[in-house]
Amino acid sequence: MSDKTYNLILRQGQLVTGERVDIAIEEEKIVAIAPEISTSAATEIPLNGKLVSSPFVESHIHLDSALTAGDPRWNQSGTLFEGIEIWRERKLYLSLNDVKKRAIETLKQQAAQGVLFVRTHVDVSESTLTALQALLEVREEVKNWITLQVVAFPQDGIYSKPENEKLLKKALKMGADAVGGIPHYEFTREDGVRSVERIFELAEKYNKLIDIHCDEIDDEQSRFLEVIAAGAIRSGMGARVTASHTTAFGSYNNAYAYKLMGLLERAQINFIANPLINITLQGRTDTYPKRRGITRVKELWQRGLNVSLGHDCIQDPWYSLGTGNMLDVAYMAVHVCQMTGMTEINACYDMITDNGARTLQLENYGIEVGKQANLIVLDAESRYEAIRRRATVLYVISQGKLLVETEAPVTKWNRE
Repeated sequence: MSDKTYNLILRQGQLVTGERVDIAIEEEKIVAIAPEISTSAATEIPLNGKLVSSPFVESHIHLDSALTAGDPRWNQSGTLFEGIEIWRERKLYLSLNDVKKRAIETLKQQAAQGVLFVRTHVDVSESTLTALQALLEVREEVKNWITLQVVAFPQDGIYSKPENEKLLKKALKMGADAVGGIPHYEFTREDGVRSVERIFELAEKYNKLIDIHCDEIDDEQSRFLEVIAAGAIRSGMGARVTASHTTAFGSYNNAYAYKLMGLLERAQINFIANPLINITLQGRTDTYPKRRGITRVKELWQRGLNVSLGHDCIQDPWYSLGTGNMLDVAYMAVHVCQMTGMTEINACYDMITDNGARTLQLENYGIEVGKQANLIVLDAESRYEAIRRRATVLYVISQGKLLVETEAPVTKWNRE
């Protein structure tokens, strides 16, 4: 055995590829991966074949509204639009401490369950920009254990009020990482198109990523995805552009959807589906048959397009449930997207890990020598088992250090 020692070695973990390996970590980086590492470490953790994975990526959440369910009232209709009305009431009395406290509590819930990268949208259509300032401060305060991206999101639309466009620009100057929008909520189709065009202009001017709430409605005539795809092709920004939700895609007639798929293949933009909230909010005006209300996840994936998954909401005016567990999100995707083949189940796992990293444009992500040591260990032996059982995340390694350790539940039978 060599005299050299590492900070940490994970012994005999199983990668998603099925390989059993030791992983050595030193000074925040992965320094060795091998079937067996002969050197020792200050700390060694025997994994006995448990699944070692890149950390989960939360591609889409609203931390400014998290943990506000029932305040000031519950969403009785369960619709997107009542949720927006409730949030309009709640945001009138936001404070810096209120937003920061709820956001950090939510991030801790997520990190304890293996999430180390988060993209949050924040409403920038309130005049004080309190929520934005709070989340920019949170981004700095948590950077030593979780990476947070902030999207400037005009919840009420860019053109619904004269000051909203100015607020959006101010938000980008203050340091938001991405520019967002909600074209289907603008007053008219023309305003929606104009908002998408303005988003691309602002992203190029301020060198920001783009993540647009797009066609989050059951209306088959809501067709802003084609506008985003065209903008991505013309600007060459495809990989930096994300269309979130796109639930109307599930209601398009197949002739139009087939034509649109060709455009999307050219554009090479990212997609984010939010299965928990999409299956809950959409289809509310249907009797029967009732639509699933989710975008064409399987078909986008089959075309080789990048699809990732998010919670969207955790205990807020739109969704009163949720704990931050990304395996719940993947589990729901398996069902509502009808991705029950083994390759498809594995793909749903990838949508909360590698695909999410691609959406967020993360450069230092993955279990490879030389990369920052961010990884998780699950009480499972495969991606399938992790999703099937929503397996406990036993260890969370963040930036080379053990951040969270959780014991798996134990069941004891008292009768034969």
